[in-house]
Amino acid sequence: MPAGILALGAYAPAKVLSNEDLASFMDTSDEWITTRTGIKRRHVAAENEFTYDLAEKAVQDLIARHGEAALEGVDLVIVATNTPDALFPNTAALIQDRFGLKAAAYDLLAGCPGWLYALAQAAGQVETGLANRALVIGAEVLSKAVDWRDRSTAVLFGDAGGAAVIGRVPEGQGFRSFVLGADGSGAPALHMKAMAARLPDGTRMNDRIFMNGREVFKFAVRVMDTATVEAIEKAGLQKEDIRLFVPHQANRRIVDAARERLGLDWAQVVVNLDEYGNTSTASIPLALKEALDAGKIQSGDHLLFVSFGAGLTWAAAVHTWGETL
Repeated sequence: MPAGILALGAYAPAKVLSNEDLASFMDTSDEWITTRTGIKRRHVAAENEFTYDLAEKAVQDLIARHGEAALEGVDLVIVATNTPDALFPNTAALIQDRFGLKAAAYDLLAGCPGWLYALAQAAGQVETGLANRALVIGAEVLSKAVDWRDRSTAVLFGDAGGAAVIGRVPEGQGFRSFVLGADGSGAPALHMKAMAARLPDGTRMNDRIFMNGREVFKFAVRVMDTATVEAIEKAGLQKEDIRLFVPHQANRRIVDAARERLGLDWAQVVVNLDEYGNTSTASIPLALKEALDAGKIQSGDHLLFVSFGAGLTWAAAVHTWGETL
């Protein structure tokens, strides 16, 4: 049987940082940020709030929406994050313990597409019988990783968490295709230091997020096009079959370019980056939950996901929606 999304939850911190707030302490303006990115606000974790906390609250939201039974049978936990609280123990193990799950647990680091990478792994394990159900989380506290003096990056990112339970679904539902890719030659364009001081090519890494915006923009526009088309073809569908497009929420101009190439109306695209900014691995589950709450998704709808990020990496998937728990 195929695997698909059975339950979904998400969380964003209460604190909101607007463009006007940023303009009060850095050389920027609401017009400058909005024109270039489409972002108006971003939610920022409290001083004592970290990735584990956002992941936990996303799972709590999932339970509130679907009931305690949503976690029954979960024997695999994957947390996709680029801002883990620690290199070890992994965040997924802490979530496993918090919710009393008898499950294997590990973190996955693949840039912003991490949640889609994790979905692919979870779906593969469920479909082959290696796992019964999987809890897949994307959670980030990027506000703790940016340089607040650098307007080229600080204005882009926000904090959030998203969680989904993946399990077996009836034929004709669930994941129909995945496209995963990476190009490590683009590593200098988007990076942050951990252990090493330099990348293999000699590029000296920063202690905070560094991004060459021009290069990442060009890369993103290209892979948003090629990855989505490939995912649709692998799913055995046509562009016209896509009911809703849920892209990574990084930049409205990038989303618009992908929308035009797919021939979609704005009504078929989920965009919430104006409120949350780029929340990396939490971006798609957060947008997906809001689309569900708004009644934009019905059983049988073909959904298209796509993301890009540090690595450089990219991922796309097609999912046919069904009844949730």
